[in-house]
Amino acid sequence: MTTADIDRTLDTQHLDGLIATLKENKDKWASLPIPEKMILLLKSRNNLKEYAQEWVDASVKGKLIDPNSPAVGEEWMSGPWAIAAGINAYLETLESLAHGKVRMPKKVSVNGRGRTVAHVYPSSLYATLITNGIHGEVWMQDGVTPSNLAEHTATFYKQSNPEGKVSLVLGAGNINSIAPLDVLYKLIADGEVALLKLNPVNDYLGPILLKIFAPFVQAGFFNVSYGGGDVGAYLTNHPDVDSVHITGSGKTYDVIMYGPGEEGATRKAANNPVFEKEISSELGGVTPIIVVPGDWSDADIRFQAERIVTAKLHNAGCNCVAAQIIITDKDWDKRDQLLAEVERLLEEIPPRKAYYPGAGDRIQRAQDSYPNAVNASSGTPRVLITNLDAASAEACFSDEYFTTVLGEVPLTANSPADFLNKAVTFANEQLEGTLGASILIDPKTAKTLGNKLEEAIDDLRYGAIAINLWSGVAFLLAECAWGGVAGQPEDDVQSGIGFVHNAFLFDKVEKSVVRGSFYSFPRGYLHGDLAILPKPPWFVTNKTSHITAERVTYFAIDPGPMHLPGIFAAALRGM
Repeated sequence: MTTADIDRTLDTQHLDGLIATLKENKDKWASLPIPEKMILLLKSRNNLKEYAQEWVDASVKGKLIDPNSPAVGEEWMSGPWAIAAGINAYLETLESLAHGKVRMPKKVSVNGRGRTVAHVYPSSLYATLITNGIHGEVWMQDGVTPSNLAEHTATFYKQSNPEGKVSLVLGAGNINSIAPLDVLYKLIADGEVALLKLNPVNDYLGPILLKIFAPFVQAGFFNVSYGGGDVGAYLTNHPDVDSVHITGSGKTYDVIMYGPGEEGATRKAANNPVFEKEISSELGGVTPIIVVPGDWSDADIRFQAERIVTAKLHNAGCNCVAAQIIITDKDWDKRDQLLAEVERLLEEIPPRKAYYPGAGDRIQRAQDSYPNAVNASSGTPRVLITNLDAASAEACFSDEYFTTVLGEVPLTANSPADFLNKAVTFANEQLEGTLGASILIDPKTAKTLGNKLEEAIDDLRYGAIAINLWSGVAFLLAECAWGGVAGQPEDDVQSGIGFVHNAFLFDKVEKSVVRGSFYSFPRGYLHGDLAILPKPPWFVTNKTSHITAERVTYFAIDPGPMHLPGIFAAALRGM
């Protein structure tokens, strides 16, 4: 099948047939011995090796990327690489379960406020080598302790007679690994067979995913469907669909939960949903980057500006966790220099074509709201809005532009600790969404703050918090849980309810935290930081991203030391 063969019309007979097959096999999948599930995953990973290049080629074409550009690396990382890493992480967990043991991280600690922290990444020597200096944690909800963590892990696999279920995954149209990763989570964590309804923006992936996951398709455990909102509505309300997972907009979620139009708005106001099935969601939001003031050098300014601009421009800004608001200290003596460097990068980084529907309209909406904003780039405009008023109801605080629009809001504070406290309060109370947030802080300032930094992480109401990284890195690490922070009510879900990825299969996740080095290699050595990660391949300024990411992908598909010299050589050339 090619994209030209895809039928996007509402063919209820065809859809009924897909669901009937899944329903027929749901109990078989739920009770399938773990070693047999592992075999299906291994076969799919082997298929990925054959079809990874086809996947990337289709993505590059669909997203209008120059095939000779380092930006191609984005499609390796957020496509086949992410899937291979996810499969590998689930295989490790299933291996433990097959031997009657719940997989536990090597380290579990308790933070200063008594919250249990599972240190989940790196979980192997290879992970330590490939992403040296990056660490991932999963923070648990209240009531979970190191001694009872195993009781709150892999609950599905503790059932003597698990019930089979049919899940519907409404796929995202932007990052091409989101939908299959969501499917894998439903299959492995929840024990549910899955029908993936692809977004029309990237349904060119359908034929490729069917080839990669052919072992699951042939066994009746997975399939793919196509179409627009009418197909999604039909499947969502199908009597044989037991659960729904959606990655998309809050508006789509509200229509599912409460119905369309004025009647739906009335139902939402009264929290009277019409949808009664199990539903989980990841809905994006306005993502902040908190810049804690410190004594930064010119090199620090340049590197952190690259980090900020990467968080904005990755995937042409079409990320649910793309940076949208930089929070700065108004009186920091480096503020103007940092913003000038951000503006320079926005202007100088090669332009990308706007591939996602409506991007131009959203850019225009921002320009209309902020006519004095800087419009950088010779291609699709990159809008930089500085000096936003923290006390006002700025459109930039609530409107997720999902494109190349970046704002900055300065706060008045009398110390780094006071600034961090105010920045956390502002992000929690003024910005829409609870998906991801980043904190950029130099080691000296972090040491001065002491426990206040960890308290700020705890206080931030976000599902993925990054320290000296972009919060999107938590998406790439399958061991981390991905989703809006736990505890949102269904009538105010913000960035959604529930988590995916979460390869250890923890049941009561609060948030994930990822940490990296403030410095790039080898400059960190001058400051006593021995991490050896060069400029990360996801940086939009990385010159060899396409080479490094491709090599790391095939390493993830077929792990072995023979890959390492080529990976390190390409990574060092990308600086």
